[in-house]
Amino acid sequence: MSTPSIVLSFDIEEHYRIEAAAGLNCSEASKRHYTDRMEVCTRWLIDSLGERGILASFYVVGRIARSHPGLIRRIAEAGHEVGTHSLDHLRVHRMNPESFREDIRESIDLLQQAGGVPVYGFRAPTFSVVRETAWAIDVLADLGLKYDSSVFPVRHDRYGVPDAPRTPFIVRGVERELLELPPATWRIAGQNLPVAGGGYFRLFPLKVLERGIAQLGAGGEPRVAMLYFHPWEFDPNQEVLPLETLSRWRTYVGIARSRARLKHLMRRYSFRRAIDVVDECERLRDRLPRFSLNPSG
Repeated sequence: MSTPSIVLSFDIEEHYRIEAAAGLNCSEASKRHYTDRMEVCTRWLIDSLGERGILASFYVVGRIARSHPGLIRRIAEAGHEVGTHSLDHLRVHRMNPESFREDIRESIDLLQQAGGVPVYGFRAPTFSVVRETAWAIDVLADLGLKYDSSVFPVRHDRYGVPDAPRTPFIVRGVERELLELPPATWRIAGQNLPVAGGGYFRLFPLKVLERGIAQLGAGGEPRVAMLYFHPWEFDPNQEVLPLETLSRWRTYVGIARSRARLKHLMRRYSFRRAIDVVDECERLRDRLPRFSLNPSG
């Protein structure tokens, strides 16, 4: 059994933009607070990665490139990949193909201008590239992106395509295809357990994530484990959003121990940027599984 290529990725958005807070009326003062905390924690992540010589992929909301161009430039100058996490952190379900195209086009333009590096990858807010939004793959391919990392092969009340492959695959939308890098899962008892990051990282024992990584390392080529985190998950000093009970628990469980857990992972494993894994996957493209998101085939 070998260790897979482990991609360390971060979804960069202000905390008030998370899906659980979509219905909240957030004051301008609170928005400023969360924006400040986003910058502080993202810079902490950049510094922590730099201390260990680790390169990662940062999927950034396009509006941040407009308000904080220096932050995007710092990510790029440190050698990290800059990808898009949409323009405003809206779920794909809230758009149609035309508005989605404009959203992603503008976010790419803002990020490339601020960072001075090309944008090749996309991650949808709340993993909202699912069967109902299969057309998003066509748009991403048309815009020239090299890969997507939004199809989560799990069952969840907000997202997920449970029968999608767990390893890199070629995903078909309605007419176009694109390389897909799914977040890591652990196959156990006939189900895919989400272990890639987020609330799962904060809730489950680290052994669960490590089991998932080990299992993905035992598969065929290319062996890839995609992990994802958010800057607000490492910020116990931020204001707490007034969420409903379940959403509040999902959002804040385990935040006090997140920094220590991330440092443990950094000590134990080696990491790569998604775009470097993409180059390897492209060489094996003819051997990758193919999967159609389109409900009609």
